[in-house]
Amino acid sequence: MSSTNIQADQILDCKGLACPMPIVKTKKAMNELNAGQVIEIQATDKGSLADLQSWAQNTGHQYLGTLQSGDVMQHYLRKSNPDEVKEEQSFPWPISHEELQTKLSANEKIMLLDVREPAEFAFKRIPGSKSIPLGELESRLGELNLDEEIVVICRTGVRSDLACQQLAAKGAQNVKNVLLGISAWTGATEGSESL
Repeated sequence: MSSTNIQADQILDCKGLACPMPIVKTKKAMNELNAGQVIEIQATDKGSLADLQSWAQNTGHQYLGTLQSGDVMQHYLRKSNPDEVKEEQSFPWPISHEELQTKLSANEKIMLLDVREPAEFAFKRIPGSKSIPLGELESRLGELNLDEEIVVICRTGVRSDLACQQLAAKGAQNVKNVLLGISAWTGATEGSESL
């Protein structure tokens, strides 16, 4: 399949933008479309695939597919009819950096789950965190104990919010989203950026 076969009603340029900006711009652009219209989102952020798929599922819009040409991914979404659209919900159980630092300092038994892409995780991560990118979360659920406390982090809190919703839907009872993500984290880190 080539992009010449797909008629997009709007093309949104998100090249060079990192999470959460592709989603932020997509939300705004989606409000301007009519039901049934298709938007093409051009992005270079590898995490944008999982982000947009999860966002579409969370809001009721239809994720049609993604094509890739070099470093640019072309994501296609169809705006749903008003009766199909779900009100976007934020995950109701956040955790602040201070609360997370207290838990880590007290050596509390938690699973700190980082849902960023592998390259992001390699450069900067909180010691002891486990890497499962958002796009792999469903297929790797077996690596998690859904009965224990799971604290989810990403770059800014957007992907981790979506991951928390997925985990709760799969039966996790004690899941928390780290507000502001690792971009605002001032505690200990490890990785290439920390050396």
